[in-house]
Amino acid sequence: MVENPAEGSVDIPEVKWSRNDYTRVPLWLYHDQQIYEAEQERVFRGPVWSYVALDVEIPNPGDFITTYVGDTPVIVNRDKEGAIRAMVNRCAHRGATVRRELRGNALEHVCIYHRWCYNLDGSLRGLPFRKGLKGKGGMSPEFDVAEHGMRPLRVAVHAGVVFATFSEDCEPLEEYLGPKVVSHLSRIFHRPIRILGYQRQRIRGNWKLYLENPRDMYHASLLHEFMSTFGINRFTHEGGLKMDDRHRHMIAWSRQGTDDETEFVELFKTNRVHESKMKLHDASILKCYREFDDGVTLSICSVFPNLVVHQIDNSLATRQVRTVDKDEFELYWTLFGYADDSEELTHHRLLQANLVGAAGLVSMEDAEAIEIVHRASAGDPDGCTIVEMGGGGPIRETDFHINDVACRGFWSYYAELMGIEPEGAVR
Repeated sequence: MVENPAEGSVDIPEVKWSRNDYTRVPLWLYHDQQIYEAEQERVFRGPVWSYVALDVEIPNPGDFITTYVGDTPVIVNRDKEGAIRAMVNRCAHRGATVRRELRGNALEHVCIYHRWCYNLDGSLRGLPFRKGLKGKGGMSPEFDVAEHGMRPLRVAVHAGVVFATFSEDCEPLEEYLGPKVVSHLSRIFHRPIRILGYQRQRIRGNWKLYLENPRDMYHASLLHEFMSTFGINRFTHEGGLKMDDRHRHMIAWSRQGTDDETEFVELFKTNRVHESKMKLHDASILKCYREFDDGVTLSICSVFPNLVVHQIDNSLATRQVRTVDKDEFELYWTLFGYADDSEELTHHRLLQANLVGAAGLVSMEDAEAIEIVHRASAGDPDGCTIVEMGGGGPIRETDFHINDVACRGFWSYYAELMGIEPEGAVR
């Protein structure tokens, strides 16, 4: 937990909260350039652990991937001794991107511009013509190679999920995650995994709208007609919401088939939601192999500030939020199964991958919703969102779906990091 949010170099306009429990959020926070710049400094480069990779993506010495923490480009690689390292993907010389590939294997990282060469820990190995040519030119005699590597990040791994931080003061990873999220990640990554594929999606909206989206549990039954019609996820299912003690992370969960079909249809009809006429010619996508002893068929785990891990029946994936600017972010999907899956189960996971991603039967609706919110809210600098489903006041876990309490948890921790908490802030 942040005791005293650090004063950053970016000035933040005064934030006037109409309520101290985050049930009202000023719309301009999604659209202000100074806020965005302060987020990069105080959140993404602040005392948080950001998701950067799965360790299975870099199994061998020299393996690397390129990724982002906020909008900062980062290299994650395994060094010659097998340790995972992370560093800013930017040459110390003139600021060029060093690694432009998505992934690969290398003994070193070399900048294409002036051929500065870096070791796998980011330290500067050497540079051409450091002493000039024929006694002319070259670097100053006092230039110290040891002082000019790529900026390193601290790295920690839990259950094969790799996190990194710019902060020297951030608490240990498992303390940051809290026991519930630690347990949940251990549940999902309980045996070796196999990467099945990747998807990349650009969404024209503010990144915070996506972090709110999985924390708003009840939108799934209203927005995602496919999920509610075919019983993948409904707010009539047995389920609830778990959070860490600081409410910065959350786990939403449900058990398929625990409601009454007739009751569900009548509820939707009475509340004028929809009377779905959807039908499937091939219902194989709906098959659910029960893989976990707890009977949970859907779980969405959101880890502040940039990770969502989903289990939707047998579809498993991480979703990484990469900010582009205040009006756009990239969502990077990594779909996986288990290394010992049968060929039949692997095929089924790939079939259910059609539920998610940019063109997914479910996920495309989230992107559309975020974009229409962002466009519409830009013109109302004095407006605010209403985050009051489940009630206001203290932020607590729930054993029901129709709430957005975890959204308030997100804003509570975000405001603490940014140094913009209202007087008497509810946590």
